[in-house]
Amino acid sequence: MPKIITVTFSPCIDKSTSVPGLIPEKKLKCADPKLAPGGGGINVGRAIKKLGGHAIAIYPAGGYTGKYFNELLANEKVPSIIIESKNETRENVIVLDESTNQQYRFGMPGTALTETEWKQCLQAVDEIKDVEYIVASGSLPPGVPMNIYAQIAVIAKKKNARLIVDTSGEALKHAANEGVYLLKPNLGELSSLMGVEKINTDDIETVAKKVIGKGHCTVIVVSIGEKGAILVTKKETHQVSPPHVKRKSTVGAGDSMVGGMVLALSQKRSFKEVLQYGVACGTAATMNPGTELCRKEDVDKLIELIRSS
Repeated sequence: MPKIITVTFSPCIDKSTSVPGLIPEKKLKCADPKLAPGGGGINVGRAIKKLGGHAIAIYPAGGYTGKYFNELLANEKVPSIIIESKNETRENVIVLDESTNQQYRFGMPGTALTETEWKQCLQAVDEIKDVEYIVASGSLPPGVPMNIYAQIAVIAKKKNARLIVDTSGEALKHAANEGVYLLKPNLGELSSLMGVEKINTDDIETVAKKVIGKGHCTVIVVSIGEKGAILVTKKETHQVSPPHVKRKSTVGAGDSMVGGMVLALSQKRSFKEVLQYGVACGTAATMNPGTELCRKEDVDKLIELIRSS
C-alpha cells in the first residue's frame, strides 16, 4: 500500500452552525453545532480516508481543545502522529445564513508554535519510512518559519518522496524555490508567485509552464473556482470543469480536491484521471453542509458525469 503522510502546522476545530438570518445587535438562535477536526493537511487526510485510502496525519495539538481535536480525528479513524504543543489548538466558526444561503467563515489566529515543536513535526516526517507522497498544506501559525515547506521539500528529496504543497504567500514562494513535485495554487496565489498583479485564465498554461521551467515543480494544478481546475506538466495540459450541483458549503472543497488527486496519483492513474478525480472530490465536498468534506458515493457519481462530458 502506498504510504501518504500529511503535515499540518495550524490545525483547528471547525464549528459549523446555521441561523435563520444574520441580524446585527440581535441574539440569534443557532442550529445544533457540528464539530470537526480541520486545517489543510488534516482535511486532506480525512478526505483520503472517506475515499477508501490511507494517510497518516502529522500535526501539533495542545490544551483542552487539542485533546478534543485528537478525539475528533480518532473518531474518523485517521492515523496520526501528534506533537504536543504548549498553546491551545485554535477553533474556527462557520455560520450559514439560511435566508440567503450565504456562508460566513470566521478564522481565528493560528496557535503559536515553539521552535522545538515545529522541529518535532519535521522530525516526525523524517522518521517515517517508505513514504511515497507527502502533503504539506495550510497556513503557518506564529513561530513557524516561512521556509518550513522548503525544509520539508529537502526531506522529501532525501526520502525520494513526492511532495505536494498547497499554501500561499511567502511559504509558497519558499517551497517553489526549493522545488516540489506538485503545486496547487489558485489564480491569486499563482499571480503572487510570479510577481504579477493578475493572470487571466487564458494565460494559465503559459504561466504554469514557466513555473515548471524554473524548476519550481513537476506538476502544477491551478484551481479556477466554479470553472474547475487546470493541470499542467511539461508535456500535458488538461482542464476539467465540475458538474453543476447544489452547493451547501465550500469548507474543505480544496482539501478534498487535493486528497482525491493524491490518492489517484498513488494509484498510478494518468494526469487527466488525477485531475478528473480531484475535481469530482472537490465538487462532492460542496454538496455537503458544514465541514463534512466529500462522500465517496457522491464522488463515484460525479466522476462518471465528468468522464462522459
